[in-house]
Amino acid sequence: MAGQNKENAEHYTWGAGCDGWRLLNREDLSVIQERIPPGLGEILHYHARARQLFYVLQGQLEIEVAGSKTPLTPGDSLEIAPMQHHRVTNTSDTDAHFLVISSPTTAGDRVNLGE
Repeated sequence: MAGQNKENAEHYTWGAGCDGWRLLNREDLSVIQERIPPGLGEILHYHARARQLFYVLQGQLEIEVAGSKTPLTPGDSLEIAPMQHHRVTNTSDTDAHFLVISSPTTAGDRVNLGE
């Protein structure tokens, strides 16, 4: 049995040049490694069922939750409860690499709220 990593995991792109690698893709648990280039991010949204944990591996993230912004650097994490409006942005000048751990999966569970 081989371990999962960016080289052998399912890859997808999102937004304007962001990447994701599905390290674990089960209905009850999802682990995704993502990359956001400088100045980019996602739109405000929420998940009805999924609880998420964002864990920064490299670079910096800013996570807005219910209107409050929290900066994260390597080693930092932030939990997002179901129904919390949130968005993740890379406000630094280098790529941000991080893990998104979701239980259950966010597949079919995302409601976009706009910019």
